[in-house]
Amino acid sequence: MRCVIARFPFDLTKSGVLESMKGVKPEPVTGDYVVIGRRHYPVKQVGEVVTRQDRRDFSAGEVVRAMTQLGFTCRGPAQAAPAPVMTPLERASSMLGTAASI
Repeated sequence: MRCVIARFPFDLTKSGVLESMKGVKPEPVTGDYVVIGRRHYPVKQVGEVVTRQDRRDFSAGEVVRAMTQLGFTCRGPAQAAPAPVMTPLERASSMLGTAASI
């Protein structure tokens, strides 16, 4: 499949990406990541290995778009759980520093 990353066209295939990433140790994931096999690779690491370009030359979005089109699973950074919703009584009690009792 023809993909444009950092204004350069690349003919990428799923098997080609799998072959390129074989033997590459995943770096710690801090943002967007691509699931290749059973491993989670940072998007920028995959883009660097596949295109042989410096990570500063392309955006994570370009690589996510290309990897998604090839059929890989791409995910964003883990989201924090939403804060539990407090009732008005619980909120007032926490402001006063006492436990709410019903």
